Amino acid sequence: MSTPLNGASSVSGDSRLTRLAVAKAKEGDTDGIHYLYVRYADDVRRYVATFVKDQYEAEDITHNVFAKLMTAITKYQEQSVPFAAWILRVARNASLDHLRAKRMIPTEEVRLSDSQSTHDGGEMGRDIKIALESLPEDQREVLVLRHIVGLSPMEIAGTLEKTESSIHGLHHRGRRALQGALTELGAVPVVASAA
Repeated sequence: MSTPLNGASSVSGDSRLTRLAVAKAKEGDTDGIHYLYVRYADDVRRYVATFVKDQYEAEDITHNVFAKLMTAITKYQEQSVPFAAWILRVARNASLDHLRAKRMIPTEEVRLSDSQSTHDGGEMGRDIKIALESLPEDQREVLVLRHIVGLSPMEIAGTLEKTESSIHGLHHRGRRALQGALTELGAVPVVASAA
């Protein structure tokens, strides 16, 4: 980058580097947009993929979100929510708009393997996807944002426009439901030890 965007120190919410990049992007500086793309594109793509269920469409939507960011970033107010939560809200809206435009009816993938076979990595991935899709949408969103995207409960609350306590409840119920769904599929849930 031609402008100095280094020397970030982590603070609550967004890092100093992210705040600087947002400020530069609001001024029309392409280096700011470039930094935000490099930093957040993978998180946005993973999140969008939970809606559209197709990696190519997820990539297209992600690119569109960042292509429109130069004008949309003027709507972002740092005091409201961290940038990560805001960009995921924008991505969620873009995903829902995409689905509405296609008038897509979600369908579940047919599971071809029999339930008594051993679960290799590919089958476990399919089982987790099927189990996640069986959850109510709000629980699935919270689990994806928490465990795949890595947002904190406060950031998730900002993204989904819910209270932090409701996020904790959805997370708890979602994990329990996911474990039950995986058990029904014959997959052994992996329980992470508390650290």
